[in-house]
Amino acid sequence: MAKDQLQVLNALDVAKTQWYHFTAIIIAGMGFFTDAYDLFCISLVTKLLGRIYYHKEGAATPGTLPSNVSAAVNGVAFCGTLTGQLFFGWLGDKMGRKRVYGMTLLLMVICSVASALSFGREPKSVMATLCFFRFWLGFGIGGDYPLSATIMSEYANKKTRGAFIAAVFAMQGFGILAGGMVAIIVSAAFKAKYPAPTYEMDANGSTVPEADYVWRIILMFGALPALLTYYWRMKMPETARYTALVAKNAKQAAADMSKVLQVDLEAEQEKLEQNKASDFGLFTNQFLLRHGLHLLGTTSTWFLLDIAFYSQNLFQKDIFSAIGWIPRAKTMNALEEVYKIARAQTLIALCSTAPGYWFTVALIDKMGRFKIQMMGFFFMTLFMFALAIPYHHWTLPDNRIGFVIVYSFTFFFANFGPNATTFVVPAEIFPARLRSTCHGISAASGKAGAIVGAFGFLYAADGIGVKNTLIILGVINFLGMLFTLLVPESKGKSLEEISGEAEQEHGTEAQSGKQSGNDNQSVQV
Repeated sequence: MAKDQLQVLNALDVAKTQWYHFTAIIIAGMGFFTDAYDLFCISLVTKLLGRIYYHKEGAATPGTLPSNVSAAVNGVAFCGTLTGQLFFGWLGDKMGRKRVYGMTLLLMVICSVASALSFGREPKSVMATLCFFRFWLGFGIGGDYPLSATIMSEYANKKTRGAFIAAVFAMQGFGILAGGMVAIIVSAAFKAKYPAPTYEMDANGSTVPEADYVWRIILMFGALPALLTYYWRMKMPETARYTALVAKNAKQAAADMSKVLQVDLEAEQEKLEQNKASDFGLFTNQFLLRHGLHLLGTTSTWFLLDIAFYSQNLFQKDIFSAIGWIPRAKTMNALEEVYKIARAQTLIALCSTAPGYWFTVALIDKMGRFKIQMMGFFFMTLFMFALAIPYHHWTLPDNRIGFVIVYSFTFFFANFGPNATTFVVPAEIFPARLRSTCHGISAASGKAGAIVGAFGFLYAADGIGVKNTLIILGVINFLGMLFTLLVPESKGKSLEEISGEAEQEHGTEAQSGKQSGNDNQSVQV
């Protein structure tokens, strides 16, 4: 169908991999680096916050955040992210991807810094201001999901589009890794400078006053990578697909992409004029018939995945403590506990989380999205049951390393699986005028799952135990396999072909009797 496609869009589809592709990956990817850093670093410092602000005189164990405060601190950013995904996803289709892209980044930078400057000395005021700024941090992060995915999909060629979008998302792995490494470096530096006894030796002395700076520095560091990419984000031209298919300005789209691709492209404005009748909205029968099941597929699989993925990620430290991989809290001082939690999470990220993302990047355009997602859910189900059913076996001292290895495999197949593909597919299968909105809806459904994971796992593990909770997560992963059947394969096709926009163009031309001649020849780049 390339002959019916706008010349500028076909030029993008057949373009060889060029420097601008890598520039776009880095610019969009640094947003995701920041997203992952900010969302996951909080789990590294919650135990420290408990020791500093909820210490009880004479208690046998260090202070911990009350369940409701812990759930709020861990989950409030996800509430903001969900709201931001819906709002900025919609705004990206109304105002354009580029115009909204800078807003999300500035919001992330400001709120990263502000969350580390939480006001007051009383626990209630510190936690309230921390939660307030982390909500708005999440709001900015939420906007980055649909915009980064949509921008990358609309810039990429069809041969390697999956790898490019997955590479943007894979920067999450580096963000999680960086969160752990920053926490290790900061806690080790403070531990060396301000040595302290363990909690059981000296309860008050085990948490030095300077520990209050540690969590603030870790949270604040998240602003740095986002700030570094702001200038280049603002220099990116609007995507040709938005300019041509949504704003209906083929001349501007051709001019922008001529600079990017360094070739001459024709505007072909008359083709856009003929195609105006085919523009249907989100809440129409036409959308429901053509994309209703697709949207159900992308929202349900992302929702189910994130329940499992985020509950595992946010509460790694609790699982490690339960099996004895991290020593009991009273045998460490405050900074040593931060160091050991960060070291454990960094090891998981290094060995399983980050490699899983890049396996997806390498193989997504060879295996296809559907196979990788189905395979990922299958192995996550398998490994979750392998952990849950003989759970007592894994808690024995001789078997703890085995537990960590199997647990790592669940992360590997989450990232070489649905965690990456649920991000890629919604950026490909919907029409340009609804692409950012539908990706935002799918991502928001995922964050609703993350909220269930972050809040639900906390109470489930307390109420029914870790074993039963892991069994429930295994069942959730199995349901993800079933709902994957609703998601279409988009490998190797142009965005217009997948979304049906190419068919609409073809049908409009046939009705108007327009003959297709040399004007529609595609430019080989």
